[in-house]
Amino acid sequence: MRVCIVGAGAIGGLMGAKLALGGEDVTVIDQGAHLEAIQENGLKLIWEDGTEHVAKVAKATDNLAEAGEQDLIILGLKAHYLDQVAKEISVITGPETMIVTVQNGIPWWYFHKHGGEFDGRPLDSLDPDRVLTKNIDADKIIGCVVYPAAAVTEPGVIHHVEGDRFPIGELDGSESERVQKLKETFENAGFRSRVLDDIRSEIWLKAWGNLSFNPISALTHATLVDICQFAETRKLAETMMTEAQAIAEKLGITFRHTIEKRIAGAESVGSHKTSMLQDVESGRSLETEALIGAILELGNMTGTPAPAIEAIYACVKLLNKIMLLEGAGVRVSAAA
Repeated sequence: MRVCIVGAGAIGGLMGAKLALGGEDVTVIDQGAHLEAIQENGLKLIWEDGTEHVAKVAKATDNLAEAGEQDLIILGLKAHYLDQVAKEISVITGPETMIVTVQNGIPWWYFHKHGGEFDGRPLDSLDPDRVLTKNIDADKIIGCVVYPAAAVTEPGVIHHVEGDRFPIGELDGSESERVQKLKETFENAGFRSRVLDDIRSEIWLKAWGNLSFNPISALTHATLVDICQFAETRKLAETMMTEAQAIAEKLGITFRHTIEKRIAGAESVGSHKTSMLQDVESGRSLETEALIGAILELGNMTGTPAPAIEAIYACVKLLNKIMLLEGAGVRVSAAA
């Protein structure tokens, strides 16, 4: 299968490396020092048990047009960077191309083939100018929820922290031939995958943690286990998740875990820095809208108040603004 990884960061790089090692024809789209390292040395993957693998990708470039038509496109960019590639994605898209989105939080296509009251409605927080809606054919999208944790530790090097699950599903809940093919491709690469008939409920299960642990970690510089074992932040995460659950249930979502079990799952990951905390330390723009803003928009649509989420959103949004204005990240360091 011809696979294009658009954005080979922590998750995109992890998926690209495993798929290439599994025998797929993988093209990587990235830029800067990370791209140069991949071009020179391949994509290095360090698994959680310490084993190291180097995947030789078919092509690594910063130019989508050089990739050619693909069977599978994995959009590994953060949600707020997607508009930068949306206008060009047609050059690698054919009639049968599958597009898999692996962004954290609520996806811009959430109501495509939803079938409910808001069927087909775009989300202003995620696609304000409709760049994504106009340029990415949502009929080609297969939903995917990312459970592994990973980090780019140096250019060209992905360090896998834990997890190997990538549940997937068609947006209309059908069990198509293509989604089965994608499941088999993921499993052949060494991932665990299953086809769900309600991918949105799984998205919410992951978003539960993203909307709480990510911003709390960004503001406090605490790891997952620290947040969960500190009574006040554990309670804050629980409050935010309770508010989010009320919003989700009004949209027909069923949660298969309790809040306490979801928090316990995060705690078991250990001293892992969330992706948003990693971005804060590196001075990168934060996934504020996908992780938090979209939840508040859905709350407004359903008439569901979420004061704790709103307060944390305001703080993280201001932090992001200051970081961008100063052109700098924020990192805790030893006192002089």
